[in-house]
Amino acid sequence: MTMAKVRRAMALYRPEVIENDGKRHAAVAAIFHEDAAGVRLLFIERARCEGDPWSGHIAFPGGGMEAQDADARAAAERETLEEIGLDLRTADYLGRLDDVTGATLPVRVSGFVYGVGETPDRFAINHEVREVFWAPVGKLLRPERRVTLRVRFGGQEQVRPGIDLLGPGRPVLWGITYRFVTRFLEILGCEIPVR
Repeated sequence: MTMAKVRRAMALYRPEVIENDGKRHAAVAAIFHEDAAGVRLLFIERARCEGDPWSGHIAFPGGGMEAQDADARAAAERETLEEIGLDLRTADYLGRLDDVTGATLPVRVSGFVYGVGETPDRFAINHEVREVFWAPVGKLLRPERRVTLRVRFGGQEQVRPGIDLLGPGRPVLWGITYRFVTRFLEILGCEIPVR
């Protein structure tokens, strides 16, 4: 996997955009970086916060649109700057992913893809973020990383697919972010492992 392949795939892709459907609109940034170890994707572990339905989850930086946001992409860039101190206005914008709607909550999320050449030594994280980490794209494709987990969300217990990125006792990637990651890997032509 190379950034050149990511750029080519995103240049050709035409996302499915959901027009105003009355749901709360949020936006996230999928941020890629290539170094000697290969292509990596940035994730955050959200801070644990009472009343936040995504408390403690692995996610992309992002959040709800606000009145000052010109559009969903502007919201993703503003939220990324607020949450981890990374300014995407000078990053390489690669394209947009399909909009995703919540399976339980009435939310519509737009995903925007970026490439960054330089990465900060440290991120300036705010109170919404516990940790920022980079995951090698190859790790997302390893069958042994695929898990099925039971989650309690919206007052209901559900069985969902996920990816174990951090190991025992740590949060697992699942939900909307998992759906974005899976779709992106499909766009790249990767075979999605099933466990």
